[in-house]
Amino acid sequence: MVRRSLQASHIGIQQAKRAFARKGWTQENLALEVGLKTRQPIWRFFSGRPVERHIFLEICSILELNWREIAADPPDEFADPTEVAQAPVLDIDALVQQVREQRYEKIQDQCGILQLLDMGYPVAIDDIYIDVNILENIPSQQWLDISKLQNLQPTEFDRFGLGEVEQKQIPGMQAVETYSKLRVLGKPGVGKTTFLQHLAIQCNQGVFAANQVPVFIVLRNFAEEYGVSGEFSLLRYIRQEFVTSGISEESVIETLLEKGRVLLLFDGMDEVLNQESNAVLREIRRFSDKYHKNRFVATCRTAAKKLTLRGFTDVEIAPFTSEQIRAFARKWFVAFTKTNTQHGQAQSIQFIHKLDLPENWQFRQLVITPLFLHLACWVFHGQEKFPTKRTDFYKQGLDLLLGKWDEARGVERDDVYRGFLLPQKLKLLSQIAAATFEGGQYFFEQRVIEQYISDYIRNLPEVAMEPEELQLESEAVLKAIEAQHGLLTERARGIFSFSYLAFQEYFTARKIVASHNLQALEQALAGLVSHITDPHWREIFLLTAAMLRSADGLVQLMKQHIDALVAQDPYLQEFLTWASQKSLTTPSPPQVASTRAFYLALARNPHIAPHFTLACTLDQGMLLDAVLDNLLLECAIDRSQDFAYAHACGDALSNILSIVLDAGLHKSLQQLQEQLPNPNQNQEKFQVWWQAHSSAWIEQLKMTIANYRNINHHWQFSQQQQQVLQRYYDANQLLLDCLNSNCEVTSAIRQEIEATLLLPQKELEDREWQ
Repeated sequence: MVRRSLQASHIGIQQAKRAFARKGWTQENLALEVGLKTRQPIWRFFSGRPVERHIFLEICSILELNWREIAADPPDEFADPTEVAQAPVLDIDALVQQVREQRYEKIQDQCGILQLLDMGYPVAIDDIYIDVNILENIPSQQWLDISKLQNLQPTEFDRFGLGEVEQKQIPGMQAVETYSKLRVLGKPGVGKTTFLQHLAIQCNQGVFAANQVPVFIVLRNFAEEYGVSGEFSLLRYIRQEFVTSGISEESVIETLLEKGRVLLLFDGMDEVLNQESNAVLREIRRFSDKYHKNRFVATCRTAAKKLTLRGFTDVEIAPFTSEQIRAFARKWFVAFTKTNTQHGQAQSIQFIHKLDLPENWQFRQLVITPLFLHLACWVFHGQEKFPTKRTDFYKQGLDLLLGKWDEARGVERDDVYRGFLLPQKLKLLSQIAAATFEGGQYFFEQRVIEQYISDYIRNLPEVAMEPEELQLESEAVLKAIEAQHGLLTERARGIFSFSYLAFQEYFTARKIVASHNLQALEQALAGLVSHITDPHWREIFLLTAAMLRSADGLVQLMKQHIDALVAQDPYLQEFLTWASQKSLTTPSPPQVASTRAFYLALARNPHIAPHFTLACTLDQGMLLDAVLDNLLLECAIDRSQDFAYAHACGDALSNILSIVLDAGLHKSLQQLQEQLPNPNQNQEKFQVWWQAHSSAWIEQLKMTIANYRNINHHWQFSQQQQQVLQRYYDANQLLLDCLNSNCEVTSAIRQEIEATLLLPQKELEDREWQ
């Protein structure tokens, strides 16, 4: 009779101990993997004592050992043939092809289509899928000094890898071919599930891993099926999958697994509820160890990366590149617009063109993931433009992340928010955003963010916690925000930020607008206006103006603060007065304020091409002032030895005479032109004359222009005054941008602000008195 127990030989014990050491486990770990309640059988095994036959076999399997080589006096066979499965003697390649054919339709139906948000019909995955890139070095696992991250500009904020760290990217398919056990991490909406479905379809169609059978397992479905009994068995689950394809022989799947002929795709490690996650992970570890010859790919949100899988290589899906965004848009507009290919491609070209415009850089921040790129395409398709109020787009994006994305896919997550309702979550995120942004922090250490969360929880009604309990709760809330919503993300070890700068700015503006009463709102707006010269706050002003029910108070505060910037400097006031006077000489300009802006810029930064463009759009006299000012600048350059340069000044004067309407100015300029020798007759004579008389001639030209056009006053600004003027210009531009952002401003206040832009203090006071 065959023995019911087995024991290891002396040599077998040594082999087993070496294999055990390579695993890096304790005996308790191994006991858990075998499914034992105590480690006593493990101790007996390594001591060479008899242990139950099935335990002996399981230990050898997990340690990847041949049990016959380990056992002392191994039996030739077992009485019960079910205790050791015997592989059927057949052509394994023929079996693989037979199973692939039987499973083909099931895999195509399970993985071949996508049902995207807001769409009433599915699309084939091949019609929309874009190859993803993979980061082999995961950014959140870097050790970085937070000081190196604080100097990033807003446009650099979402650059993956951060700072000077460059991340090498490889194609997703290359990563799968390189690593037999791969775990693909990524933020919400980056396309992890779609990537896994693509792998299944590629395998099913023989493009990839044609000698393997694809098995696609949604882990939350697996956990739900076995959660009640607590007996999690992937083998049993896969057998049931095969039965639905007409394969009922239990030996078939075991044969395929033992021969390494299965591609196992585990989707959504992070979507399994906490109470079941350890058991599910333990089963995946046990299964992947036992059937290690197969290829495994699992997906998980980056924030849940601590749910480790031993032996798996972690990689992360990279954000879309510009080319990937273009490719996705081309496919999207053809697949979803229900029009012909030509029309869809034309729409995609228009989409990309408008997305690349400078004013839409905030949208480009978000569309580096398929989720937000789909949303942007959908909004653009309905309006044929990007929304002027970006707040509406951000709100839709946040609705997705805060619930709709999981809800649409039927994902239920653990709620560790201690009963937080959606408004409370929004308020918490707004407080974190405002506090960090006010402190100039795009990036913050984990302890800092947990302190903000602790402060919020401590102030909730009917919440009383001990300090240690409060700390644990804060950690749990941070993990939940990162894992469930992806709104806060770990950029490097222990260093967090909002996943997108746009959301930090949106929540900061929301905190201002959501002030609980009128007095609090006035204080919040006053605090905002104190940052009017800080370029980092520009987007906060625009978002706040767009979200306010009435932006009258905000724009009036902005105007008062802007005027105060230059009110105490007499020289700058004189400068503004001159610009105002010049603007009044222009007959019927479209906007007097625009004319003032032109002369301020012309006096401060001559020889700038945009001035000519602006002048042409406003008035011929302004164009004349611009070209005269440019002529003076060219003549003043010390290049008297350059004949061609002097000749060019003469030609410029001839061209100017053709647009001069004032008879006195025309006559004076013509007399100056007649003083110049004809360069076409005698070049040497012209050059000698220019060297001898150019200085006096240029001075006479300056006097003529000053007398007739009141320009070229040689404004001499100190470095401090130049800085004040620059802030003054930029703040006025910000005010105009707020007015033009579709914010709610009454027509009377809008007209008054537009009429008084760039006026000196005396004229402002005169208007107020009148």
